[in-house]
Amino acid sequence: MPQTLRSSGIPFLDDVPWGSHLCVFYETLDDLIDAAARYFEQGIDNNELCVWALPAAIGGDVAATSLNAHIADMDRHLADGRMRFITPTDWHPPEAASGLADAFWRGLFDEALLHDYAGVRASGDAGWLGVDEGRDAALYDVAIAQRLAGRPALALSTFDLTASRGSDVLDITRLHGLTVARRQGEWHPFEAPSWNTAAGLEHALAAMAATIPGYDHLTDRERMVLGFLLRGSSSKEVARDLGISPRTADFHRANIIEKLGARNTADVIRRVLIRR
Repeated sequence: MPQTLRSSGIPFLDDVPWGSHLCVFYETLDDLIDAAARYFEQGIDNNELCVWALPAAIGGDVAATSLNAHIADMDRHLADGRMRFITPTDWHPPEAASGLADAFWRGLFDEALLHDYAGVRASGDAGWLGVDEGRDAALYDVAIAQRLAGRPALALSTFDLTASRGSDVLDITRLHGLTVARRQGEWHPFEAPSWNTAAGLEHALAAMAATIPGYDHLTDRERMVLGFLLRGSSSKEVARDLGISPRTADFHRANIIEKLGARNTADVIRRVLIRR
């Protein structure tokens, strides 16, 4: 498949090849709608079949009205099927129904070919990852990648920052170089430095320090603990690796949260990973 670059419409992630899986963390529904409108506007302009798996918080009428305010002739595009809404189950169903999902996606590609569309541009919300059914970011990413492989298609996964766990933010950022955040009307690139070694982590933190409010108030030990938290370590793991008690690790964690002005550990991770 030719590696033709496509405009994604998403700041910091523009001009991506077919087969790309983009990720956007959002804070409000307005942020989500703005991201979707930018993404699908480019698809409409570039003759692509556009498909949005609507999150539970946005119904079809709301989505249509919102997109119509951003994209010219959206009512017509919805009427002729060039832009359509599907369910979250169509986007990524339970593992037991994966065969049905594959058939659904093959149908989209066949339809795009039949109507001479340049390709398929799809988006779906992934805020339910890791809940109830034990799905995780890695398995989800593999499933999306398999559906995009060798196809003229783009996928955009969206994640609710207010509902995402710290581990979700870490997992998605590690898996994807194509990740940004939309927070209260502003776009923020994610930084995903190499944290595989202590030296790499120390270098990454030093590079980001100037952009983390309150970082200069952390002690050397608190900065070390912060590094472990960014790697997804628990208090027990921090205690083991630093030779301290879990209670002391929790004490350092609490100090980090307070000094960085965060609400909890997940909020600490978001503040560090999202450059302000």
